[in-house]
Amino acid sequence: MAAIERPVSSPANAASFGSDAVAETLRALDIPFIALNPGASFRGLHDSLVNYLGNERPRMLLCLHEEHAVAIAQGYAKVTGRAMAVAVHSNVGLFHATMAIFNAWCDRMPVIVLGATGPVDAPQRRPWIDWIHTARDQGAVVRNYVKWDDQPASPEAAREALLRAAWLAQTAPRGPVYVNLDAGMQEAQLDASLLPLDTARFMPPAPIAAPEAGLRRAAEMLQAAKRPVLLIGRVSRDERAWNARVALAEALSARVVTDLKVGAAFPTDHALHAGAPGIYAGAEAAQAIGEADVILSLDWVDLAGTLRTACGEQPAAKIIQVSLDHLIHNGWSMDHQGLPPIDLFLAAEPDTVVPGLVAALGKHAAQSAPISRTAQAVAASADGKLRTDDLALGLRRALGARLVSLAHLPLSWNAASWPLKHPLDFLGSDGGGGIGGGPGISVGAALALRGSGRLPIGICGDGDFLMGATSLWTAVHYRIPLLVVVANNRSFYNDEVHQERMARMRGRSVENKWIGQRISDPDIDLAGLARAQGALGIGPVTRPEELEPAFVKAIAAVEAGGVAVVDVRVEPGYAPAMAAALTRGASKP
Repeated sequence: MAAIERPVSSPANAASFGSDAVAETLRALDIPFIALNPGASFRGLHDSLVNYLGNERPRMLLCLHEEHAVAIAQGYAKVTGRAMAVAVHSNVGLFHATMAIFNAWCDRMPVIVLGATGPVDAPQRRPWIDWIHTARDQGAVVRNYVKWDDQPASPEAAREALLRAAWLAQTAPRGPVYVNLDAGMQEAQLDASLLPLDTARFMPPAPIAAPEAGLRRAAEMLQAAKRPVLLIGRVSRDERAWNARVALAEALSARVVTDLKVGAAFPTDHALHAGAPGIYAGAEAAQAIGEADVILSLDWVDLAGTLRTACGEQPAAKIIQVSLDHLIHNGWSMDHQGLPPIDLFLAAEPDTVVPGLVAALGKHAAQSAPISRTAQAVAASADGKLRTDDLALGLRRALGARLVSLAHLPLSWNAASWPLKHPLDFLGSDGGGGIGGGPGISVGAALALRGSGRLPIGICGDGDFLMGATSLWTAVHYRIPLLVVVANNRSFYNDEVHQERMARMRGRSVENKWIGQRISDPDIDLAGLARAQGALGIGPVTRPEELEPAFVKAIAAVEAGGVAVVDVRVEPGYAPAMAAALTRGASKP
């Protein structure tokens, strides 16, 4: 970490203020980091973190925007499964953070967001500023997309609120939580020392196991199937769970479909994997789903939509669903997707069910399938123009045999260009479709991967990068190695596609689709934005032969502990599976 973040020693050692109790609880919960953009509403907590805890466990990560702070925590959770803390300033900081909190909610990632409010007791408020930073019910701003929120009125209540928040955030189905700290409570002196805290007694594991009868019934259905399909959705980064899923697929000779909305879940070069994963199911995956007689969904995102696209309104296949996601739906957000037809429901986490299914199949398991297949070759562009496939091919050549984690990918990504062979090879999307999350999520993932031997890479569109670019300052400042590659088509291209469809539907001029979409005249110096924050900025790269040398230079900088950004000017376009899905009508106009 940067030397400037190490405080001089403070004479005060005992907990003396309400905020000291809060800081002490964060340490007891083993929260490693707290990302924040500073604010007076939590100045008491800030002092406690620095002068009482010495800026260790948790260590502060200064961010230039609250949305970046939450995105970093989301990226950290994607790798570790554990919650970081985030501090946001009063109502105004919370407003800034809301998009990232929604992303984490849709992504089912644990994040502990600490807010603050001007003193609830009106006589304690400073004129003007404390009044506009005090809200009657601040939690209402995010209540519909956090698992739980609270506004404790005393240090004792704050300790309990943090225990409950950490427990709920990290219990499946996981998600962000919000605890709002009264500034007056933070700054008040403690009447008496608080008793030592044994956090384990207040945060019991709360697993939900599938009943044995349900496991047996699922195993019988799968064993009897002639064309079983596994839809693998939200699962952990645990390598043992990954191996269990491979064993299950091989035991059944089942086709497997995975998804780029979530992290890598199955080796995509395996003989049983149906096509390349995408945001929408590609042609091979859709065919496998449509022909299946039994489908096992392991917490698949948008099961109803996928079945409807591949099978019509009433799929002939029997559907087995394994999920706890129904426990988090509240009706405000439609992120729960459509209501799917289900013939057998197992209310449990997929990671706990799959080993049981493998055991239940036992000696009746089918012959194991081959482990890998020859991946479909992705050819370089023949016209000299750069496309996202060229970016991927050039990057793979430059990386050689290095272990890599893709922390973020653009909509133009063609997964056929990059086989996924390990649960950390790809960490999933932003969750809520909130543009601007990619850079911050990549920083958080890089923080969690530091020292792992894996090189973290965030591949972002230019719109995504521009909205989240200043999150890279945090990575540079705290020496968090990271490579960011910008697939820069100089457009909000997704909306160009929408405008083209609208024009065709209405019989109007398709040629006008670019108006109000293109990020050009002037072109923005993305590499310059990186250099302005202390990172290595390379580009723009405009020719295929420039790709590999640019990536080699950037990789060397990252392996030396730095942050590098490579601006690659690519032609607008979608990945083949995405384009085909839109043509089939998987997305409304």
